Amino acid sequence: MILDNFQRKLRREAQLWRDEGLISASQYQQLADRYQFNNLEAAVRDRSMMTAVTIGIILLTLGMITFVAANWLLWSRDVKFIIMMSLFIATTVTGFYTWRQAAVGIPEGKKPRRSQRLLGEGLLILATMFLGVTIALMADAFNLNGSTPELFFAWGFGVLVMAYSLSLNSLGILGIILIQIGYWTGLGDLRYSTDEWNWARLVVKHMPLLSWLLFVPLAYFCRSRWIFAIAAFVFATSLQLNLEPVPLSNLSETAPWVASFALTLPPAIFWSYDDLLFPTINYRLFQPLARDLALIAFGLVFYVLSFRWVWATTSYNFSSASGSMNLFMSRPIIDLGILSGLAVLQWLFLMRQRNNPIRREVVFNLPMIATFLGFTAIMPFWHQAINPIDDLGVFAFNVLFAVLAWGLIREGLKLNDRRCFWGGMLLFTLQVISRVLEYDTELLFKSLVFVMCGSALISAGLWFERRLGSGSKSSGAKSS
Repeated sequence: MILDNFQRKLRREAQLWRDEGLISASQYQQLADRYQFNNLEAAVRDRSMMTAVTIGIILLTLGMITFVAANWLLWSRDVKFIIMMSLFIATTVTGFYTWRQAAVGIPEGKKPRRSQRLLGEGLLILATMFLGVTIALMADAFNLNGSTPELFFAWGFGVLVMAYSLSLNSLGILGIILIQIGYWTGLGDLRYSTDEWNWARLVVKHMPLLSWLLFVPLAYFCRSRWIFAIAAFVFATSLQLNLEPVPLSNLSETAPWVASFALTLPPAIFWSYDDLLFPTINYRLFQPLARDLALIAFGLVFYVLSFRWVWATTSYNFSSASGSMNLFMSRPIIDLGILSGLAVLQWLFLMRQRNNPIRREVVFNLPMIATFLGFTAIMPFWHQAINPIDDLGVFAFNVLFAVLAWGLIREGLKLNDRRCFWGGMLLFTLQVISRVLEYDTELLFKSLVFVMCGSALISAGLWFERRLGSGSKSSGAKSS
């Protein structure tokens, strides 16, 4: 739509330029050929056809669903199975044929092929909806006592297979969302239920490892930064939820080293991640994104550990017998072992690549990252296993949070990167405001802090933008 508006405005302006004599007829024709003015009407016609077809498909789908629902109780189990599978297969085949024809068919202009591709992709998404309905209805028809997590896991893994087969971003994201719905609905059973184990509870328990092994390769199949970022988010959040590392005083159901692994593994894996670890990959597609995610993970960990309630000391009564048994039954210890081995492998590979540093190591070099990881791993373990360090831990992670913010500001200044500069400024502001709100301070002091933070942000922003403007002017003068 944005491209169409640009082409339409350019055609109107070019016609004015031609009529006013600013450009010749041949120059206007060159612009028309370059920006495909003649295809604008065809694009509008295709878009109208696409809208009509989409609405028609939706109405047909609603009609079929209503027909099935009206006769569902009258049909036998075999008829129900045949009808639902026929709808799923017919929609999948039609969607695949339409999408494939647009992908490898004879080029007839970008707009018609794009509309056809979107139609095929929409039909494939509709087929995934039929897949979920088929699974649910067949479980009811065959009296299968499946839980809600099992339904969404089966549905999500089926969609994930389709995403791997077709390398479609939309199907990949939809499959991850469905699996996450199953994970969140089954998380309570993992923590509190004492029933027998089933495959859905195993998936919930090992979601950190499964998310990294299943979703990250899918990002390469689809060449999607979105899928990689979502996979990293699912991996980090599921690891924290399954291990429950905070508050650090909670030792009745876990071992003192669990918090160190839970808080250290995500940034360690993200920072050392390298696409070249895959044998068939010879380019770095996601490494810069992974390092950005590592800094985000460091920021979240430092921010959480900078609060006093996280370090509040209570009774230390971890039992090595019953506690260890509960630990291995409810915590993904196998995942920790495999992911720790992966982190060690990535860091060894990173050490071999030190002769070719990437852009991020302008400020955040290996010693600084190693320091971050060392403090994150050692201090929670020391607090839980050796001696409580309440105030020292709060102070240390406030310092680390400030160092991270300072590093982002410094990198933004060195590389003229707005994201890094503003990220560091916002971290500084967040730290100051959090400390003011956490401790018992008067309203007058809080208002003074808010005014100072706002003034500092405005002044720093204006100074940084003037600096960027003067730098661009000086570089333009040198080039001329």
